[in-house]
Amino acid sequence: MASTPTPTERTARLCAEAALFMRDHVLSRVSHDLRSPLNAIHSWAYVLERKIDSTDASAQRALTGIRTGVEQQVYLLETLVDTTRAETRKLHVERAPFALDALIDETVDDARRALADARGVSLAVQQASTGATLDAGRERIGQALWLMLAFATEASAAGTTVSLDVSVTATAAQFELQWPAHREALADEALPHLFEPFARTQAREPQEAGRAPWVLALCQRVAEAHGGRFEAPPLVDGEAATLTLNVPITGA
Repeated sequence: MASTPTPTERTARLCAEAALFMRDHVLSRVSHDLRSPLNAIHSWAYVLERKIDSTDASAQRALTGIRTGVEQQVYLLETLVDTTRAETRKLHVERAPFALDALIDETVDDARRALADARGVSLAVQQASTGATLDAGRERIGQALWLMLAFATEASAAGTTVSLDVSVTATAAQFELQWPAHREALADEALPHLFEPFARTQAREPQEAGRAPWVLALCQRVAEAHGGRFEAPPLVDGEAATLTLNVPITGA
């Protein structure tokens, strides 16, 4: 019989999952953003071919070099980037009924022990009990909720309270975090951290409209796998920050 993971082991696994899906997200962006200019270069090479004298050996060699370079880059994207992404291309979700309150208690407790207590950040659940039973992916929802709590803690000053509000209807469960944002806490190396510097640095940068920080990619994937949505508006120092995960459910 397998032993129950310790809190430290669970934290390590959750951080690894977050990093894995962040890597997947970054590779996806790289693949998408490189293909567009490569396609344009390839198309313009054909335009040049019709304009350049076919007897000009130097010009023909230059065109061949351009096409070869494009083909090599596309090959690298297909064999390295896309193949690496295959590991997480389809998020596995095991749907089964579970008690929501127990999941919330476990996840909040793990987040406290993982970072919140060490940072002097309080995690407060707004309602005592939902009494709900959900038919959804318990493990994946727990991972997403833990990541949201960990990120909110990372972006909080000591003494901050991160509030979790959970609401359940006949069709969906919604998890919303609110806290006063403190972006500089993400960069303060004197503080304990869960996420690697690269992830924390990117989270402090201006985000494109409708895009969440890369480190929250797992939350987005969990929402999509359930047919729901995830929202992470840009952090603004001193203002209320929110993270929202909305998941349609089979039953409640």
